Amino acid sequence: MTSSKHAFGSYGLMALLFFSAALVSAELSAEFYDDSCPDALDIIEDAVRAAVSKESRMGASLLRLHFHDCFVNGCDGSVLLDGATGEKNAVPNKNSLRGFELVDDIKAQLEKACAKVVSCADILAVAARDSVVALGGPTWDVELGRRDGTTTSEDAANSDLPAPTSDLGALTKAFSMKGLTQKDMVALSGAHTIGQARCVNFRGRLYNETAPSLDATLASSLKPRCPATDGTGDDNTSPLDPSTSYVFDNFYYKNLLRNKGLLHSDQQLFSGGSADAQTTAYASGMGAGFFDDFRDAMVKMGGIGVLTGSSGQVRMNCRKAN
Repeated sequence: MTSSKHAFGSYGLMALLFFSAALVSAELSAEFYDDSCPDALDIIEDAVRAAVSKESRMGASLLRLHFHDCFVNGCDGSVLLDGATGEKNAVPNKNSLRGFELVDDIKAQLEKACAKVVSCADILAVAARDSVVALGGPTWDVELGRRDGTTTSEDAANSDLPAPTSDLGALTKAFSMKGLTQKDMVALSGAHTIGQARCVNFRGRLYNETAPSLDATLASSLKPRCPATDGTGDDNTSPLDPSTSYVFDNFYYKNLLRNKGLLHSDQQLFSGGSADAQTTAYASGMGAGFFDDFRDAMVKMGGIGVLTGSSGQVRMNCRKAN
């Protein structure tokens, strides 16, 4: 028989996370900068659109920055901080995260327009939304008013970011620890409809997995750039969605139904488990399905562990605390 103490451990923690997220959401507002920095959203959007127009991959890079920020100590811009033991040096991020120079440029423009007003954490949240829109995806109102953290942790990034080798249960648990449901996880995974993955992160799936194995035709096309030998071609990249690599659509899910999930963690969303039905539904429709759920999950993720009010600071330079 489960004791009341242990029952609280499982259900009480989740209730507390959802309650905390609701309180945080109440403190954030889409109109936060309307008076203090009325041009803030236009400045960010213009910079993102120009960057994505120049290099389509930058959209996925900015979206990923926001995700990796929120999953480690909350959406506080800590992923942008330099430091030998910071998040940038964690295994999932080193030689992988991109877009830092663009964020620097956006921050410089914002400081010129309205000094010490717009946080680095909010820049990431808005840039993620604008990147999705620039590549054909849905839009949403980004709740604003986050403050920036002053510390960054390599260890926290290594432990909190889901690994590309994760099974469905591990993925669900990792998202649950952040107050997100399996439904949220499946929807947010749709971000992999854009972007690239490094050979080192899909070599095991390419050469060793049999249940289910990667689509044979896709596997053959990947092997020249991703040899079986560890250390050879580790940083070579391939599209997560080979069908429409730079369009934000639902082909990621269509690919999973054909065993074309590049990462092990991707294919787990359609592998005979509890996520199969949702993945199948997303593969057949975007508007009332994937797009709606994705925008809702992005708003929810954007409220993880945020600092508001007098907590934290508004960094003048996103790479270092004031």
